Amino acid sequence: MDASLSFLPTWLYTAAEIPARERQRYAERLWHPVGCSSELPEEHAQATQLLELPLLLTREQGTVRALLNRCPHRGMPFQDPRQGAQPCRRLVCPYHGWTYDLDGQLRAAAREADFLQPFNRADWPLSALPCRELGGLIWVAAGPEPLPLEDQLDLLIDQAAGLLEQPRRLLRSNSVELHCNWKVAHDNTLDDYHVAIAHPTTLHREQGPVRGYRHLLSEHGSLLATPWGPSGEFLTFGLAPWTHLLLWPDGRMALIQFPPLAIDRCRMDVWLLAEASQKEGVDTWMDEMRTFLKEDRALVEGGQQGYASGLRPGPAHRLEQRILQQQALYGRLMGLTDSELKG
Repeated sequence: MDASLSFLPTWLYTAAEIPARERQRYAERLWHPVGCSSELPEEHAQATQLLELPLLLTREQGTVRALLNRCPHRGMPFQDPRQGAQPCRRLVCPYHGWTYDLDGQLRAAAREADFLQPFNRADWPLSALPCRELGGLIWVAAGPEPLPLEDQLDLLIDQAAGLLEQPRRLLRSNSVELHCNWKVAHDNTLDDYHVAIAHPTTLHREQGPVRGYRHLLSEHGSLLATPWGPSGEFLTFGLAPWTHLLLWPDGRMALIQFPPLAIDRCRMDVWLLAEASQKEGVDTWMDEMRTFLKEDRALVEGGQQGYASGLRPGPAHRLEQRILQQQALYGRLMGLTDSELKG
């Protein structure tokens, strides 16, 4: 059997050593959406998290930076993620008062003349991660040498450049924990074979008949486009590492991602972004999203039980090509050998 036409083997969904390998070889090579540009005004800071890294996003003179949200002295965070974006011109550690500019440079430390060893402020900057803005989102790389962001988002930029740059605000967000490996959830969201069967009254109505599906694949991403309205298309992009962007012709955008928590657990984050004028219908929109995602939750948690029982995945269908594209990219970045891919 051609390995390029086969699904990943079971052990990649269940083996205890896989999360550490994924972190080093997969997640650190890629960019992750961690915030919405419009939610971080000038001279503001916002605490968040990327994998297990505590982040502090700052904006100063238009430039967004991603700093580690920990004081180099004793590791205390500067802000609590529950606070949201906070106006500030300086970052002040609440523990010992070390004070930083928004670019991460130390400007003062309490009683600095009394350190037991020679003290130089320049030796104690905040650690920074690669950070970019694109499509109204803030992207951060977990490692020092990621793929170029434009390569990672090649299909998205090529097929949705106009829609991507429309002004949007984050209108709603929701997070739930799923009892499955992140790849089960990510595979499912790329699975166009199940929609008409598993979501007949929800997502299937949004995407329409299978005969109207249009697929595109690139090295780093995939697209399902379906007719929407009199002349538009509903675009569903599958993006590495575990991200999905849904774009409607009316300018609405939904982001869904599945950051891992453990080998058999992940989090499902959902963001709804649109122009402020579209806020009136956001509750209905979120209810619609939650309804079909609740259907998916039952599927992916059941699928994890199947993998845990020693499943040997069956043949791939034409409507599962987006899964194969993602898994091929995963295999390359993970450095999986032919013998490993055979399980």
